[in-house]
Amino acid sequence: MIKIDALPAFNDNYIWLLQDLEQRRCAVVDPGDAAPVQAWLAAHPEWVLSDILITHHHFDHVGGVEALKQQTGARVYGPAQETIPGRDVALEQGQQVEVLGLPFAIFSVPGHTLGHIAYHQAEQHWLFCGDTLFAAGCGRLFEGTPAQMHDSLSRLAALPAQTQVYCTHEYTLSNLRFARAVEPENRQIAQRFDEVMAWREAGRISLPSTLELEFATNPFLRVTETSIKEKIDERDGKRNRTPSEVFAALRSWKDQF
Repeated sequence: MIKIDALPAFNDNYIWLLQDLEQRRCAVVDPGDAAPVQAWLAAHPEWVLSDILITHHHFDHVGGVEALKQQTGARVYGPAQETIPGRDVALEQGQQVEVLGLPFAIFSVPGHTLGHIAYHQAEQHWLFCGDTLFAAGCGRLFEGTPAQMHDSLSRLAALPAQTQVYCTHEYTLSNLRFARAVEPENRQIAQRFDEVMAWREAGRISLPSTLELEFATNPFLRVTETSIKEKIDERDGKRNRTPSEVFAALRSWKDQF
């Protein structure tokens, strides 16, 4: 049995900690800071950190890798198309790796960065997607194009609806504020906003999400909806936009929101 916990880092990052309760082995996803992981290991001295999974090269996702690798000897997995400190295994679209006895499929998801990857565990319905798909949002386009990000999100959205979305930032509330502006009549967005607001006030994290919830409340996965296309026409002028063009207009709006 694998248990998953979030280790908070920086202002709004989460380092995902996967724990094999039988073998007392664990893995972490995107440790931008070594300290939270080191503190957990110090509090659990019988546990071994065996694997480090990296989605992309930004410092708040890789800053703790070398210290953790030096301390534990953990194997480091990361995207082949990016420079990842301490990387042992370079991964590309279509490959599969075994972590804590479970197979993870690799998705190439360019957009936020050009070499960004995601890890999908089909049997458990886990998706570790870094800064590509967020709860109620998506990552900024620092390196890729809107068309690339739209394609990446579309491929992730093709996974089963019960897929649990483990992204790496607590951006849900601000993303839902934008979603409310895009679809002010969407009751599920309003309900989710109120729920997440209550969670955050109580100190509870808003993750993981599910793809089913994202289909209902994430504007970046809803670019074919009439309500969203009409809102973009209202803002940017009416014309027959492709889904990718609707996405580009949404992302540009969000960047200034």
